[in-house]
Amino acid sequence: MSVDTARQPGGTVLHHFRWSFIITALGLLLGAVVGWNATGTIRGTLMIFFICAVLAVLEISLSFDNAIVNANKLKSMTPKWQRRFLTWGILIAVFGMRIVFPLAIVALAAQIGPWQALMLALAEPGEYARIMHGAHLSIAAFGGAFLMMVGLSFFFDREKDEHWVRWIEARMANAAGIRGFEIMIVLVLILVFASLQATADDSDVFFGSAIWGLLTFLVVEVLGALLDSSSAALEGAAKGGLGAFLYLEVLDASFSFDGVIGAFALSQNLLVIAIGLGIGAMYVRSMTIMLVERGTLKQYCYLEHGAFYAIIVLSIIMFVQSIVHVPEIVTGLGGVTMIGLAFWSSVRRNCAATA
Repeated sequence: MSVDTARQPGGTVLHHFRWSFIITALGLLLGAVVGWNATGTIRGTLMIFFICAVLAVLEISLSFDNAIVNANKLKSMTPKWQRRFLTWGILIAVFGMRIVFPLAIVALAAQIGPWQALMLALAEPGEYARIMHGAHLSIAAFGGAFLMMVGLSFFFDREKDEHWVRWIEARMANAAGIRGFEIMIVLVLILVFASLQATADDSDVFFGSAIWGLLTFLVVEVLGALLDSSSAALEGAAKGGLGAFLYLEVLDASFSFDGVIGAFALSQNLLVIAIGLGIGAMYVRSMTIMLVERGTLKQYCYLEHGAFYAIIVLSIIMFVQSIVHVPEIVTGLGGVTMIGLAFWSSVRRNCAATA
């Protein structure tokens, strides 16, 4: 980023979000084409155009904390792997999580092949959506356990000396010396919510899926450390290579669970969902780049804390969703509220320091 660009706020926004703006225009145009082909009417075309825009906003609101967490990890990665995350990563995020993931869920649930799942999505979107919703319990349990571990791991860190809510964060940092403490917390939550399920079968499904979410986090952590140490040994690179890339992709997938499932409340068209959520994913990537290049996390020191609190809130909401429906607006506002409070606290601290 040039000095002139850094001095001009408007230019900075354009610099970081130009590809997001381009993808937005192309995506909404494609949404209009899909709408015209599906309905053949101007009203139907405008409706699908509007749904694509709403889905993009939904994805951004649900994933703003994801951008902050990504930036926190990305700043420690090597430049090569930063570029790979921002290029390969967006392809995985859009095509993998917004298209392949829903098809894989339907294929497994209906015990059909991927091609049959795609044909089902195109020919019978209602049945496709019903199968996706039927898999919601497993997704909520898996994602809730994984994200809870992500959130708690940030606070259960003996080297963490910057605290936002000191009375609880200092105690969590001190408790980090107790091996497996955060895992015990997650296991207790899994047992509690498993016991609250409506039927014994639902309880078994929830428990098994949540354990897989917990195990996935542990495997990614171990595998990431091994890959990064191997990369450093072979290339002399700093920590933050293939292992960090893998961690970010799994984390991004976990953040996407809620948005993908919630999208079916607005549309049952796989292409419309992919377009809307894909546009939102581009903005999340752009926000990530901006946070890294402008050093925003250093300037507003509590933003990271707010993002990880938002992750914990999201994980609890996903657990609660296994029992009752939680509107998507509540999910989005929960994360935005935590980050907003963290930003406000950061500004107050900066003002006090300069006074």
